[in-house]
Amino acid sequence: MTRPLHLINEALAFLFELAALAALAWWGFSVHPLLGIGAPLAAVIVWGLFAAPKARFQIPLAGVIVVKALVFGAATAALLALDKPGLAITFAILVVINTTIATFDRNAAVVRARAGRPMP
Repeated sequence: MTRPLHLINEALAFLFELAALAALAWWGFSVHPLLGIGAPLAAVIVWGLFAAPKARFQIPLAGVIVVKALVFGAATAALLALDKPGLAITFAILVVINTTIATFDRNAAVVRARAGRPMP
């Protein structure tokens, strides 16, 4: 993937992460103020420990994908609980596409790095 497309996909990934936190907060506040704070906070902690680029614990890619699926899945479930099925489905589809592209892009970057070739 070219550098501009890589940067666009990474920016979209960050926006989806923020959207997930917003969905969790929206749902949480609709249930109880503590959940409005606690649900996104829990997601931030789990993400920071295991899924962030500079995560505290480096786990295999499969584990990172599981963590992302849990956080994004919880956000999708939150949107469904808020009776926003269209938004939930759209969010889930876009996140899957973005994560798939990012995963293939990162794997290609690893292959290029091992071959001594920089990103185009």
